[in-house]
Amino acid sequence: MNLRPDLEVPRPSRRSLLTGALALGASFALPGCAYIRDDAPTDAPLPPSAKAEIDGDLVYFNWADYLAPSVVKGFQKEYGVEVIESNYDSMEGMYAKLAAGNQYDIVFPIAKWVVKLRQEGKLRSIDPAELENADQVFYSGSYFNDPWYDPGSKVSVPFTVYKTGIGWRTDKVSSMTNSWKDLWNDEARGRIFTLDDQDEALGMAALLLGYDVNTAATSELDEIKDLLLSQKEYLRAYSSDDINNMTSGDAWIHHMWSGDFLYLREALADDPTSFDFQAPDEGVPINSDTYAIPENARHPGTAMLFIDYLLRPENAIENMNYLFYPFPVKDALPAFADLAKSVPACNVEVSDLENENVFRLLATDEVQRRAAVWTEVKAG
Repeated sequence: MNLRPDLEVPRPSRRSLLTGALALGASFALPGCAYIRDDAPTDAPLPPSAKAEIDGDLVYFNWADYLAPSVVKGFQKEYGVEVIESNYDSMEGMYAKLAAGNQYDIVFPIAKWVVKLRQEGKLRSIDPAELENADQVFYSGSYFNDPWYDPGSKVSVPFTVYKTGIGWRTDKVSSMTNSWKDLWNDEARGRIFTLDDQDEALGMAALLLGYDVNTAATSELDEIKDLLLSQKEYLRAYSSDDINNMTSGDAWIHHMWSGDFLYLREALADDPTSFDFQAPDEGVPINSDTYAIPENARHPGTAMLFIDYLLRPENAIENMNYLFYPFPVKDALPAFADLAKSVPACNVEVSDLENENVFRLLATDEVQRRAAVWTEVKAG
């Protein structure tokens, strides 16, 4: 593939940094990191919400390169504060820092990690009444008024949403069927990549077999293992570096995240029509990232202002044009639909979140069974 001549080496996929994250969680690499199902009741105390007002510089803990630098600079200029950025490369890494008592003013957990942090009393309440732009996400009928991972949206505000599907080279493959079976495509044998991500790989196979993406039933996991092992002869590799695998020409078909594909097609490719993306008919995993404020944040007031600033539609649009992932800000969503108009399968409507294909927090024994299957598949 030829890259647009005005571009330097593409940045890596942010989501590719999740590669080892879920496996780490599965193997309990963190001392004391036991898991409780997300439907378990919690009585952890909930510190009160801060007022949205400057109470110091902002210590911001996020994935690297996951907000437009211009937006962050704009916040600094408008409010006269410094934004001190620290990065993590996995949810487990973020959790370990918080569990060790490190202090950050804002973090960006994936939905199921909101559950865990909330269960353990590690998050502060967020009062939408303190946010001038709260109606951009918490409007009448909005999914985010009462999401599964944060009943009543007491501790989180939605950040981005995404889906997982299949990207492919239209100049190399002509027999796609809009099914996960396309990851077993003969035309692309040896040029197919599946994400090196336990949840995504097991979830893909589960959907193809008609099972829940979170299944931990032994008999169903056995079928999933056999199915994934049957894919080995078609695979080039397991890899979550989806953007670079496609830009290098190594991949003709890639199990990949919607935002990564859109970035590849709209920002990197010299001939965008050589690439396409599908959301398979069997269903696709859809998930969301959030803003949250740790209970020990030193500057929760500034964090509240920062969240409010990011909810402004113009800032959400600027971030979407940088990241190519949709921000579920009401007045910004049409801009993302326009950004994704050539590949509507990459778009994620808020209503799409009303489905069961989300990765949930499972109990310890369930996590262990899934991890064992993934280990056997990769070693097989």
